[in-house]
Amino acid sequence: MAKRTSSRTSSKTSNRTVSSTDSLANSLNAIRVSTELIEDELRPHLDTLLAIAQERKKGMAEQVVESSILPVLAHVLWRKNSVTLKTTKLVAELAREPTIRERCFHTGISSALLSLLGSSDQELLLHVGRAISRIGYDSTLQQEKLLRNGAVPLLASVLLRYPENEALVGSCLQALCSLADMAEEDGSAMVWEPVGHVAQGEWVFRGTYRNTGSALSSAVTVVRLQELAPGQYVVTVEVLQRCSTVFWTAHSKLSSTFPRFPRPHLTGWPKFYKVIKYSVQGYPQKGSWKSKLFHTLL
Repeated sequence: MAKRTSSRTSSKTSNRTVSSTDSLANSLNAIRVSTELIEDELRPHLDTLLAIAQERKKGMAEQVVESSILPVLAHVLWRKNSVTLKTTKLVAELAREPTIRERCFHTGISSALLSLLGSSDQELLLHVGRAISRIGYDSTLQQEKLLRNGAVPLLASVLLRYPENEALVGSCLQALCSLADMAEEDGSAMVWEPVGHVAQGEWVFRGTYRNTGSALSSAVTVVRLQELAPGQYVVTVEVLQRCSTVFWTAHSKLSSTFPRFPRPHLTGWPKFYKVIKYSVQGYPQKGSWKSKLFHTLL
């Protein structure tokens, strides 16, 4: 009896897999051959692809690339119609995969996303920020192309335009960190907050990860945004490692046993930390358009 049940369960799983594969192939083909890009015809296929992408189905990225639908999706984004939001969500999900990310620029996806940052639809802007963050993640080539096309001033403008929308601000900050090559692959666990009062034309945000209270150490990301002129910004991203009181208590006990280890004397931050600064000026004119400063203090 148990064997028959197991067989039926295996059969159902196999049927679902085949059905999902067929749906993926059908939707990819339907979008690929679409010439008029009629919204009502595209919508069900976009829904299918989005659902499969959210499941992180193995091999989907390769099938998407082989189907040549990325330029079609870029055209849909440029049209700014009723399926733009759904298409942006799909692109943001697909951009989790390196195979997709490396093709976003020459297929027109990246420039289409940047064009959407002038929208007033905050939900759309949220997913555009996520897509840009994922496209730029761990890819110097994609980062430089996005920077040269004005990603920094566009993202800065959005986060300053809607400071009350925490999710949107976080999305833009995560994208800026990604462009600075200072982001984690999944920044959804990051909580951002503005930091006190700063000078006019300057904003500082601090990002920490949720549920790190019991950890011996945790990372803090600080993003400093400075407006040099209208539409022109300098962004500095710092990642600092701080240790909990549990660590320093253990360190103090160790120091009493082995006096040659100095006691920490910094308040709020540990003695051992790394600071990485990355500054980029929107719309570079000449010379070095990107500078990095890396120094380690021990």
